[in-house]
Amino acid sequence: MIPTRPTPTGKEIRVPKDMTLITKTDHRGVITYCNEAFTRISGYSEQEATGQKHSIIRHPDMPKAIFYLMWKTIKKRQNFTAILKNMAKNGDHYWVITDFRIEEDYSGSIKSYVAYRRAVPCEAIRNTIEPLYRELLDIEKTAGMESSYRYLENFLESKGEDYNEFIAELLHSCTFTMKIKGLFHKIIP
Repeated sequence: MIPTRPTPTGKEIRVPKDMTLITKTDHRGVITYCNEAFTRISGYSEQEATGQKHSIIRHPDMPKAIFYLMWKTIKKRQNFTAILKNMAKNGDHYWVITDFRIEEDYSGSIKSYVAYRRAVPCEAIRNTIEPLYRELLDIEKTAGMESSYRYLENFLESKGEDYNEFIAELLHSCTFTMKIKGLFHKIIP
């Protein structure tokens, strides 16, 4: 049975920093496994999630262009690190940074994708990502996903980065900021 899509709420679930949410899908994106951390945060039981398209957790605030780029990248057996806003079963949302492992069968064909999700390490990332995703979503609503994707490509090209490099740079600046804050905390009681 397909779970009904919840209505998004404004309530955010904070993913604990030490928690890793794991899902495994077949080559089409159908969930074949999820760990206890995923079920706890998403609200879907393993039985409810297994057999469903991974899009059951896609938040409507997420632009399709990001998922298009993700699938385009991982189907080429290249890793894709993304910052995603997911939706829980009850309509709450949670932000995660997702990384993939691509598994192949004995013939070398893609058998499955394993997604590892962690808490987004700092608000600075969301302060950059949320406006970009809003812009992409606005473009999708008026001109379609292809236009949104072209905007994303142009945005990344203007930075001289691909999406993974863009995310890595955000993470680096976040880590640097956290280190500086830690330094000031030690200097100033």
